[in-house]
This record gives sequence, structure tokens and C-alpha cells, in this order.
Amino acid sequence: MDLPDLVAAGPARQVAALDAGDVGVRELVDATLARIAERDPSWNAFVGVDAAGAREAADAVDARRAAGERGPLLGVPVAVKDDTDVAGRRTGLGSRASTRVASVDDETVRRLRVAGAVLVGKTTLPELAVYGFTESEATGVSRNPHHRDRTPGGSSGGSAAAVAGGLVGLATASDGAGSIRIPAACCGLPGFKPTPGRVPTPPVWHGLSTQGCLTRRLADAATYLDVVGDFDDSLAGALRSGTGPLRIGVDLQPFPASWPRPADPEVAGAVRAAADRLAALGHDVRDVRVRWGAAAQAFSVRYLGGIHESAHAVEEPGRLERRTRQVAALGAPLPPPVVRRAVEQGRRLGLHLLDDLGVDVLLTPTMGGTAPPVGRWDGRGGLATTLSMGRFYGWTPGWNHTGQPAVSLPWGRATDGLPLAVQLVGAPGDDARLMAVAGSIEDEGAVPLD
Repeated sequence: MDLPDLVAAGPARQVAALDAGDVGVRELVDATLARIAERDPSWNAFVGVDAAGAREAADAVDARRAAGERGPLLGVPVAVKDDTDVAGRRTGLGSRASTRVASVDDETVRRLRVAGAVLVGKTTLPELAVYGFTESEATGVSRNPHHRDRTPGGSSGGSAAAVAGGLVGLATASDGAGSIRIPAACCGLPGFKPTPGRVPTPPVWHGLSTQGCLTRRLADAATYLDVVGDFDDSLAGALRSGTGPLRIGVDLQPFPASWPRPADPEVAGAVRAAADRLAALGHDVRDVRVRWGAAAQAFSVRYLGGIHESAHAVEEPGRLERRTRQVAALGAPLPPPVVRRAVEQGRRLGLHLLDDLGVDVLLTPTMGGTAPPVGRWDGRGGLATTLSMGRFYGWTPGWNHTGQPAVSLPWGRATDGLPLAVQLVGAPGDDARLMAVAGSIEDEGAVPLD
């Protein structure tokens, strides 16, 4: 495998090449930095690149390897989403309003450094991670490597564009209402949202958000999560061991965070094709219907209230974009008892939702169609943008509210040439089994660029 291919290949293949002595860490990092310099002007995936820091870290990891140390991320270049603290770097949050320079690493970053990963730069996101598209006044428009006129999704859009565009093989991501799974679906990548609490995550949005990553292959995501997370069972081990026959429910209906809209026919067709493959593997596959009740209202309390808090936590709130200020105003201060009831409602619902349906895993769309055009939400106010996103991205936020792990998987291409995706959802804490089921129907990982 030549160096440009190795840059995009992901942790498992990179570590194999490093272990075999085919390449050194400094050489791999230099190739990664060169690829970013060459290609990122097309995608605008990076807020900034720390070339000097990456080279210094690479030399240190080469020394660790020379001393005989080995590990699943030892020497792997990693991009970090710019909602995550990296000591000495500004945590920009996609905004001109956030000016704070982090004094210490986020816990996930600390664990990555201990594991020997090499941080090469920080990736773009929409302001305060609010939107399902990565366009902001602070960092401009990030674009989908499959088509420059389409969004890579959001809020982890920069991380998705960096991985799908072959700039890095691994990037951190976070998910508060779909922000790992939506960019994964837009860019033809697998995207795994773990159960909250399994990966160190700052307490934002009243517990809706959790940290994860974006990669080209589920196996690399499982490795990353095993390294930085605290899971009862190894996710990588679950992928290798598989799972026995399960009860799989299929539900095409979205979470009613906005006025429901059906999934596009090609998306529905992808879900049905995934259901057929699961049935062929011996699972009991059946149609079900989730009854959400008051969950949408409780989710909105957490989501909009969390955005309100985030907007007032930045150093210069007056510099927030007009639309973000409008969204934040929708979540005007809510009494703590109301927030606590909303959080508890989500927790209780998640604990029994799959049991009530009589299934072990749920299969749904990830979003209503393929990646939307860049600028689709231009000129809309905060309320109109939130409602419209809720319609198109209506299949992801419910699982943040219920605290259930969920994974988006690429499922071929639509007639417009863009990636299609499906979503699998497990019970809280059942991350390993969900990873095993997802792995059993994963084809070759990422949808390749044309």
C-alpha cells in the first residue's frame, strides 16, 4: 500500500504497516499533513493544522515504538473536532463568540495521547454544534467529498469530510441529536453513537451528547471506542465473535420532533434491503411502530435548553450568528425540575422501549434522503431552520433522548450518485451486541469516492 492510500486507510491498516516496519510514524504523519495541505482547500474540513506539534509527537511515538511498545492506535494520525479541548489551542465551537484557549486536554484527548495517537489538527463544525450542516460565519462552508455542492452534514461535518476525503483515517466526533450519524450518512461512512457515559463527554445539552469518532470501517471505530471508552465488553471483540439470531424491528417512521415527513423511496428501499439481509442471516425481522408519546416535547426541553446554556457560556455571546441567537432564545431558561423530568422521561423510555416492541434491535432510516445541498437552509430563521432540520433528520434525535446506542451504516448509492444509509438501534448499554449486528451487514465500510 503506497503512502497516500495508507493515509486514508484507517488505524488497523496503518498500525499493521507500522508494526511491519513498512513506514515510520514521522513518515506517515508527514504524508498526512501533505494530503491535508493538498486536498483540504476543496472540502474545508479543518479549522487548523498543528504541523509542528504533530511532527514532534510523531518523533516521540517513533521512539516509543523503537523501545518495543505496541498498541492499536500507537502512531495513528487523528483529527479532533473543534468542540473538544486540546491544551494550548482555542476551542472554537464553529463560532467567533468562543475565544477560550484550553489549558488542559479533554479526557478523550488525554487518553488518545496516552495511546500514542498523533493529533494533526482540528475539524470544522457549525456554530455551537447546533445544525445538521457545517456552514458558519466563523469557518465558512465545509463540503461533501462525494459532491462539492452537498453538505457533509453536521455537526461533525468537518470530521466526516476529512475521513471521506482521505485526509485522515480517524477523526473524533460527537453526537447530541445525530451529529455522528448524520455526517456519516451524508458522506458514506459508518458512524457509531455509543450509550451515554461510555466515552468521556463534557456535560452538555443535559446529557444528550456523547463522544465518538468517524472512520471508514466499523472495525476501526470499535478499536477507537475500546481505547478511549469504558465498555462492559470489547466492541472489537464483539465484531469478531458476531451474534446469534435476534429479533429485529423495522420502523420507517421518524421521531416526531417536527411535522413528520416520510423517507424518500430510495431510503425506504435501502432499509428494506438491509432487513432482507438480516433475515437471510437468520434473524427474526418484523415491522414495528415506536410510540413516542410525549418524548418529542421532553427532547425539546433538553435540546433547546442546552443550546440556550451553550450560547450563554461562550466568552463573547454578542458575536453569535443571528440564527443561533434565535435558536438559543427558543430554549429560554427552564426550571430545573422541568429539565430533570425531561431527562428522567428519556431514561425510562429507553430502558423499556425495545422490550415493549418485542425486539432486540431496531432498523430505521438515518435521514430522509441523501446529503442536502449546501445552502439549503440559507436565510431561514432559528425556528424555521430547527423545524425543517427536524423533518429531514427526524430519525436520529430520539435515540439521544432515550440514551440508546445507534449506528448509521452506508448502504450503496442513490440515483443521484450520493450515499444512502440505514440505522440500527440497540438497548442502553448493549453497545457490543449492536456493533456485532452492524458488522454482520457492513459491506466494505465507506462508500468509495468516484
